[in-house]
Amino acid sequence: MLQGNQSMVKEFELLGLSQARGAQLFLFFLFLLFYSLILPGNILIILTIRSDRRLGSPMYFFLANLAFLDICYCSVTPPKMLADFFSSRKTISYKGCMAQIFFLHLLGGSEVFLLIGMAIDRYVAICHPLRYANLITRAVCCALVGLSWCLGFMHSIIQIILIVPLPFCGPNKLDNFFCDITQIVKLACTDTYDLEFIMFFNSGLATLMCFILLLISYGALLVKVRTGSSQGKSKASSTCVTHIIIIFIMFGPAIYIYCRPFQDFPLDKVVAVFHTVVFPLMNPMIYTLRNKEIKQAMRRLLGKQTIWGAK
Repeated sequence: MLQGNQSMVKEFELLGLSQARGAQLFLFFLFLLFYSLILPGNILIILTIRSDRRLGSPMYFFLANLAFLDICYCSVTPPKMLADFFSSRKTISYKGCMAQIFFLHLLGGSEVFLLIGMAIDRYVAICHPLRYANLITRAVCCALVGLSWCLGFMHSIIQIILIVPLPFCGPNKLDNFFCDITQIVKLACTDTYDLEFIMFFNSGLATLMCFILLLISYGALLVKVRTGSSQGKSKASSTCVTHIIIIFIMFGPAIYIYCRPFQDFPLDKVVAVFHTVVFPLMNPMIYTLRNKEIKQAMRRLLGKQTIWGAK
Protein backbone atom coordinates (compact mmCIF):
# COMPACT_ATOMS: atom_id res chain seq x y z
CA MET A 1 0.00 0.00 0.00
CA LEU A 2 2.32 2.70 -1.21
CA GLN A 3 1.31 6.31 -1.37
CA GLY A 4 0.33 7.63 -4.78
CA ASN A 5 3.08 9.54 -6.60
CA GLN A 6 0.97 12.68 -6.96
CA SER A 7 -0.24 12.69 -3.36
CA MET A 8 0.97 15.48 -1.08
CA VAL A 9 -1.19 14.66 1.95
CA LYS A 10 0.77 12.69 4.54
CA GLU A 11 -2.04 12.34 7.08
CA PHE A 12 -5.78 12.85 7.49
CA GLU A 13 -7.51 14.66 10.33
CA LEU A 14 -10.48 12.86 11.86
CA LEU A 15 -13.20 15.12 13.21
CA GLY A 16 -14.62 12.26 15.29
CA LEU A 17 -18.13 11.78 16.61
CA SER A 18 -18.33 15.01 18.63
CA GLN A 19 -16.23 18.06 19.41
CA ALA A 20 -17.76 18.55 22.89
CA ARG A 21 -15.50 17.26 25.66
CA GLY A 22 -18.38 16.05 27.82
CA ALA A 23 -19.90 14.10 24.95
CA GLN A 24 -16.53 12.54 24.15
CA LEU A 25 -16.08 11.26 27.72
CA PHE A 26 -19.63 9.88 27.77
CA LEU A 27 -19.11 8.06 24.45
CA PHE A 28 -15.76 6.70 25.61
CA PHE A 29 -17.19 5.07 28.73
CA LEU A 30 -20.28 3.91 26.83
CA PHE A 31 -18.24 2.10 24.15
CA LEU A 32 -15.76 0.80 26.73
CA LEU A 33 -18.62 -0.70 28.76
CA PHE A 34 -20.09 -2.22 25.62
CA TYR A 35 -16.75 -3.80 24.69
CA SER A 36 -16.08 -5.12 28.18
CA LEU A 37 -19.42 -6.98 28.09
CA ILE A 38 -19.85 -8.08 24.48
CA LEU A 39 -16.31 -8.83 23.32
CA PRO A 40 -15.67 -11.50 26.02
CA GLY A 41 -19.07 -12.94 25.14
CA ASN A 42 -17.97 -13.53 21.54
CA ILE A 43 -14.74 -15.11 22.71
CA LEU A 44 -16.80 -17.37 25.00
CA ILE A 45 -18.89 -18.45 22.01
CA ILE A 46 -15.77 -19.59 20.16
CA LEU A 47 -14.34 -21.40 23.21
CA THR A 48 -17.68 -23.09 23.88
CA ILE A 49 -18.06 -24.39 20.33
CA ARG A 50 -14.47 -25.62 20.20
CA SER A 51 -14.61 -27.38 23.57
CA ASP A 52 -18.02 -29.09 23.36
CA ARG A 53 -18.34 -32.16 21.13
CA ARG A 54 -22.11 -31.76 21.02
CA LEU A 55 -21.56 -28.60 18.97
CA GLY A 56 -19.57 -30.30 16.24
CA SER A 57 -22.09 -29.72 13.45
CA PRO A 58 -21.24 -27.43 10.50
CA MET A 59 -23.77 -24.84 11.70
CA TYR A 60 -21.73 -24.20 14.87
CA PHE A 61 -18.46 -24.33 12.95
CA PHE A 62 -19.71 -21.45 10.81
CA LEU A 63 -20.97 -19.59 13.87
CA ALA A 64 -17.54 -19.77 15.50
CA ASN A 65 -15.96 -18.38 12.33
CA LEU A 66 -18.60 -15.63 12.22
CA ALA A 67 -17.74 -14.66 15.80
CA PHE A 68 -14.03 -14.63 14.93
CA LEU A 69 -14.62 -12.41 11.90
CA ASP A 70 -16.71 -10.00 13.95
CA ILE A 71 -14.04 -9.77 16.65
CA CYS A 72 -11.41 -8.99 14.00
CA TYR A 73 -13.73 -6.49 12.30
CA CYS A 74 -14.29 -4.65 15.57
CA SER A 75 -10.54 -4.47 16.15
CA VAL A 76 -9.89 -2.30 13.08
CA THR A 77 -11.44 1.07 13.98
CA PRO A 78 -12.75 1.09 17.60
CA PRO A 79 -9.35 0.92 19.41
CA LYS A 80 -8.17 4.07 17.65
CA MET A 81 -11.58 5.68 18.16
CA LEU A 82 -11.34 5.10 21.92
CA ALA A 83 -7.78 6.47 22.02
CA ASP A 84 -8.79 9.53 19.98
CA PHE A 85 -11.34 10.55 22.60
CA PHE A 86 -8.35 11.74 24.66
CA SER A 87 -6.50 13.39 21.77
CA SER A 88 -6.85 17.10 21.08
CA ARG A 89 -5.95 16.53 17.41
CA LYS A 90 -7.14 13.26 15.91
CA THR A 91 -5.04 12.22 12.92
CA ILE A 92 -4.29 9.09 10.95
CA SER A 93 -1.42 8.60 8.50
CA TYR A 94 -2.04 8.00 4.81
CA LYS A 95 -0.81 4.40 5.09
CA GLY A 96 -2.85 3.88 8.24
CA CYS A 97 -5.92 5.13 6.43
CA MET A 98 -5.34 2.74 3.52
CA ALA A 99 -4.83 -0.10 6.01
CA GLN A 100 -8.15 0.66 7.70
CA ILE A 101 -9.96 0.61 4.36
CA PHE A 102 -8.26 -2.63 3.36
CA PHE A 103 -9.07 -4.56 6.55
CA LEU A 104 -12.60 -3.17 6.88
CA HIS A 105 -13.51 -4.39 3.40
CA LEU A 106 -11.52 -7.62 3.73
CA LEU A 107 -13.35 -8.64 6.90
CA GLY A 108 -16.70 -7.18 5.87
CA GLY A 109 -16.58 -8.87 2.48
CA SER A 110 -15.49 -12.17 4.04
CA GLU A 111 -18.44 -12.02 6.43
CA VAL A 112 -20.88 -11.46 3.58
CA PHE A 113 -19.61 -14.53 1.75
CA LEU A 114 -19.54 -16.54 5.01
CA LEU A 115 -23.24 -15.74 5.48
CA ILE A 116 -23.83 -17.09 1.97
CA GLY A 117 -21.96 -20.25 2.99
CA MET A 118 -24.20 -20.54 6.06
CA ALA A 119 -27.24 -20.20 3.81
CA ILE A 120 -25.94 -23.05 1.63
CA ASP A 121 -25.49 -25.15 4.77
CA ARG A 122 -29.10 -24.51 5.88
CA TYR A 123 -30.41 -25.24 2.38
CA VAL A 124 -28.78 -28.68 2.31
CA ALA A 125 -29.83 -29.42 5.91
CA ILE A 126 -33.50 -28.59 5.24
CA CYS A 127 -33.95 -29.69 1.62
CA HIS A 128 -31.61 -32.72 1.58
CA PRO A 129 -31.44 -33.95 5.19
CA LEU A 130 -30.54 -37.54 4.29
CA ARG A 131 -27.53 -36.43 2.24
CA TYR A 132 -26.50 -33.61 4.59
CA ALA A 133 -23.72 -35.50 6.40
CA ASN A 134 -22.18 -36.62 3.11
CA LEU A 135 -22.45 -33.24 1.35
CA ILE A 136 -21.48 -30.81 4.12
CA THR A 137 -18.33 -32.42 5.48
CA ARG A 138 -15.65 -30.69 7.55
CA ALA A 139 -13.52 -30.34 4.41
CA VAL A 140 -16.41 -28.60 2.61
CA CYS A 141 -16.93 -26.30 5.59
CA CYS A 142 -13.24 -25.34 5.64
CA ALA A 143 -13.34 -24.78 1.88
CA LEU A 144 -16.36 -22.46 2.21
CA VAL A 145 -14.66 -20.48 4.99
CA GLY A 146 -11.43 -20.26 3.00
CA LEU A 147 -13.35 -19.18 -0.10
CA SER A 148 -15.09 -16.44 1.88
CA TRP A 149 -11.70 -15.05 2.95
CA CYS A 150 -10.38 -15.21 -0.63
CA LEU A 151 -13.41 -13.42 -2.06
CA GLY A 152 -13.24 -10.84 0.73
CA PHE A 153 -9.58 -10.24 -0.14
CA MET A 154 -10.41 -9.79 -3.83
CA HIS A 155 -13.16 -7.30 -2.98
CA SER A 156 -10.85 -5.36 -0.64
CA ILE A 157 -7.82 -5.26 -2.92
CA ILE A 158 -9.99 -3.81 -5.71
CA GLN A 159 -10.86 -0.90 -3.40
CA ILE A 160 -7.20 -0.26 -2.62
CA ILE A 161 -6.12 -0.48 -6.27
CA LEU A 162 -8.73 2.13 -7.15
CA ILE A 163 -7.89 4.52 -4.30
CA VAL A 164 -4.07 4.48 -4.16
CA PRO A 165 -3.53 6.31 -7.50
CA LEU A 166 -5.78 9.20 -6.41
CA PRO A 167 -3.98 12.53 -5.82
CA PHE A 168 -4.60 14.20 -2.44
CA CYS A 169 -3.19 17.69 -2.66
CA GLY A 170 -4.96 19.78 -0.05
CA PRO A 171 -8.12 18.98 1.94
CA ASN A 172 -7.43 16.32 4.55
CA LYS A 173 -10.34 16.51 7.03
CA LEU A 174 -12.59 13.47 7.37
CA ASP A 175 -15.90 14.15 9.11
CA ASN A 176 -15.90 10.77 10.80
CA PHE A 177 -13.94 8.63 13.30
CA PHE A 178 -12.36 6.28 10.73
CA CYS A 179 -11.34 6.08 7.06
CA ASP A 180 -13.62 4.64 4.43
CA ILE A 181 -13.98 5.00 0.70
CA THR A 182 -17.03 7.28 0.88
CA GLN A 183 -14.97 9.80 2.87
CA ILE A 184 -11.60 9.48 1.13
CA VAL A 185 -12.80 9.71 -2.47
CA LYS A 186 -14.40 13.10 -1.84
CA LEU A 187 -10.99 14.56 -0.83
CA ALA A 188 -9.22 13.62 -4.06
CA CYS A 189 -8.01 16.51 -6.27
CA THR A 190 -9.58 15.07 -9.41
CA ASP A 191 -12.91 14.14 -10.93
CA THR A 192 -14.03 10.91 -9.24
CA TYR A 193 -17.41 10.37 -10.89
CA ASP A 194 -16.33 7.27 -12.83
CA LEU A 195 -14.51 5.91 -9.77
CA GLU A 196 -17.57 6.36 -7.57
CA PHE A 197 -19.64 4.54 -10.16
CA ILE A 198 -17.23 1.58 -10.16
CA MET A 199 -17.15 1.48 -6.35
CA PHE A 200 -20.93 1.58 -6.27
CA PHE A 201 -20.98 -1.65 -8.26
CA ASN A 202 -18.14 -3.24 -6.25
CA SER A 203 -19.60 -2.38 -2.82
CA GLY A 204 -23.12 -1.03 -3.00
CA LEU A 205 -24.78 -3.06 -5.73
CA ALA A 206 -22.93 -6.25 -4.76
CA THR A 207 -24.06 -5.84 -1.13
CA LEU A 208 -27.66 -5.20 -2.17
CA MET A 209 -27.71 -8.24 -4.48
CA CYS A 210 -26.32 -10.51 -1.73
CA PHE A 211 -28.90 -9.13 0.69
CA ILE A 212 -31.80 -9.83 -1.67
CA LEU A 213 -30.43 -13.27 -2.56
CA LEU A 214 -30.11 -14.27 1.10
CA LEU A 215 -33.60 -12.99 1.95
CA ILE A 216 -35.14 -14.94 -0.94
CA SER A 217 -33.19 -18.07 0.06
CA TYR A 218 -34.24 -17.99 3.71
CA GLY A 219 -37.78 -17.02 2.77
CA ALA A 220 -38.00 -20.10 0.54
CA LEU A 221 -36.51 -22.26 3.32
CA LEU A 222 -39.07 -20.96 5.81
CA VAL A 223 -41.87 -21.88 3.42
CA LYS A 224 -40.29 -25.31 2.97
CA VAL A 225 -40.06 -25.80 6.74
CA ARG A 226 -43.63 -24.63 7.40
CA THR A 227 -45.10 -26.96 4.79
CA GLY A 228 -42.87 -29.92 5.66
CA SER A 229 -43.05 -32.57 8.35
CA SER A 230 -43.19 -31.61 12.02
CA GLN A 231 -39.91 -33.34 12.94
CA GLY A 232 -37.32 -30.65 13.71
CA LYS A 233 -39.70 -28.07 12.30
CA SER A 234 -39.48 -25.62 15.20
CA LYS A 235 -35.68 -25.70 15.43
CA ALA A 236 -35.15 -25.26 11.68
CA SER A 237 -37.65 -22.39 11.59
CA SER A 238 -35.97 -20.67 14.55
CA THR A 239 -32.56 -21.01 12.90
CA CYS A 240 -33.79 -19.45 9.65
CA VAL A 241 -35.43 -16.55 11.51
CA THR A 242 -32.20 -15.96 13.44
CA HIS A 243 -30.21 -15.84 10.20
CA ILE A 244 -32.69 -13.37 8.72
CA ILE A 245 -32.30 -11.11 11.77
CA ILE A 246 -28.51 -11.20 11.40
CA ILE A 247 -28.79 -10.43 7.68
CA PHE A 248 -30.91 -7.33 8.34
CA ILE A 249 -28.55 -6.17 11.10
CA MET A 250 -25.43 -6.57 8.98
CA PHE A 251 -26.66 -5.48 5.56
CA GLY A 252 -28.89 -2.59 6.63
CA PRO A 253 -26.08 -0.13 7.52
CA ALA A 254 -23.89 -1.33 4.63
CA ILE A 255 -26.67 -0.69 2.11
CA TYR A 256 -27.28 2.76 3.61
CA ILE A 257 -23.58 3.66 3.32
CA TYR A 258 -22.66 2.25 -0.09
CA CYS A 259 -25.93 2.18 -2.09
CA ARG A 260 -26.14 5.94 -2.57
CA PRO A 261 -24.04 8.85 -3.88
CA PHE A 262 -20.87 9.62 -1.92
CA GLN A 263 -22.38 12.60 -0.11
CA ASP A 264 -22.86 13.58 3.53
CA PHE A 265 -26.17 12.80 5.21
CA PRO A 266 -27.29 13.61 8.78
CA LEU A 267 -27.32 9.98 9.98
CA ASP A 268 -23.93 8.99 8.51
CA LYS A 269 -22.01 8.95 11.80
CA VAL A 270 -24.75 7.14 13.71
CA VAL A 271 -25.01 4.43 11.05
CA ALA A 272 -21.19 4.18 10.90
CA VAL A 273 -21.01 3.53 14.65
CA PHE A 274 -23.59 0.75 14.45
CA HIS A 275 -21.95 -0.66 11.30
CA THR A 276 -18.37 -0.80 12.62
CA VAL A 277 -18.78 -1.06 16.40
CA VAL A 278 -22.14 -2.26 17.70
CA PHE A 279 -23.77 -4.63 15.22
CA PRO A 280 -20.78 -6.87 14.37
CA LEU A 281 -20.32 -7.90 18.00
CA MET A 282 -24.06 -8.38 18.43
CA ASN A 283 -24.50 -10.86 15.56
CA PRO A 284 -23.14 -13.99 17.31
CA MET A 285 -24.76 -12.91 20.57
CA ILE A 286 -28.20 -12.80 18.93
CA TYR A 287 -27.60 -16.25 17.51
CA THR A 288 -26.56 -17.56 20.93
CA LEU A 289 -29.53 -16.11 22.80
CA ARG A 290 -31.88 -17.91 20.41
CA ASN A 291 -30.08 -21.26 20.62
CA LYS A 292 -30.66 -23.53 23.64
CA GLU A 293 -27.81 -25.92 22.79
CA ILE A 294 -25.17 -23.19 22.91
CA LYS A 295 -26.57 -21.73 26.13
CA GLN A 296 -26.47 -25.17 27.76
CA ALA A 297 -22.92 -25.76 26.49
CA MET A 298 -21.85 -22.40 27.92
CA ARG A 299 -23.26 -23.35 31.32
CA ARG A 300 -21.35 -26.63 31.21
CA LEU A 301 -18.12 -24.85 30.24
CA LEU A 302 -18.48 -22.19 32.92
CA GLY A 303 -19.42 -24.89 35.42
CA LYS A 304 -16.21 -26.78 34.66
CA GLN A 305 -14.16 -23.60 35.08
CA THR A 306 -15.82 -22.94 38.44
CA ILE A 307 -15.03 -26.46 39.62
CA TRP A 308 -11.40 -26.20 38.50
CA GLY A 309 -11.14 -22.81 40.19
CA ALA A 310 -12.48 -24.23 43.44
CA LYS A 311 -9.90 -27.01 43.36
